[in-house]
Amino acid sequence: MQLHCLWIEKLSARAATSSLETARVALLNDTVGTGFAARYEELMKKVEELAAPLSDDQFWSRPFSFGNSFGHLVLHLIGNLNYYIGAEIAGSGYVRDRPREFTETAPASKDEALQNLAEAVEMVARTAKAQAEDDWSKFYKATREEDAENRFNIFLRCATHFHLHVGEMTYLQFALLKK
Repeated sequence: MQLHCLWIEKLSARAATSSLETARVALLNDTVGTGFAARYEELMKKVEELAAPLSDDQFWSRPFSFGNSFGHLVLHLIGNLNYYIGAEIAGSGYVRDRPREFTETAPASKDEALQNLAEAVEMVARTAKAQAEDDWSKFYKATREEDAENRFNIFLRCATHFHLHVGEMTYLQFALLKK
């Protein structure tokens, strides 16, 4: 009987440890998903703040012969997020035309472009929050991201890519408003 009680105690301890570990993994997963979602939403707010004082003409003009317009960077971010996360993880069916992101000659209005980016960011936030614990480590490979390896890495890479272009937008806004 004593041996039986000891066995039950060990089994109960394992179950408690297993439940605690499951809770920790769930908490970590929630932290990662909501953390990514929050970061993408913060970057979107920054883009909106930077774009606010620009006219439609300024939004689409290229102040430097070697660079992009603010608007073309917005198109590029829309394509990046809709392809790498929307099409490849969320299964949206989005088909990317990357060269056109930089060469669009008949662009939408500033407001429409920003709305399209906001929708892409909302999709990314939903997708990040929807990832289960095992989803983050799922194999990931896409055009121009052959070495991403897993979903966590592509969410991270897209966030750092977004941040990089927000830096460019900061400089573009400064140059455009200075004129």
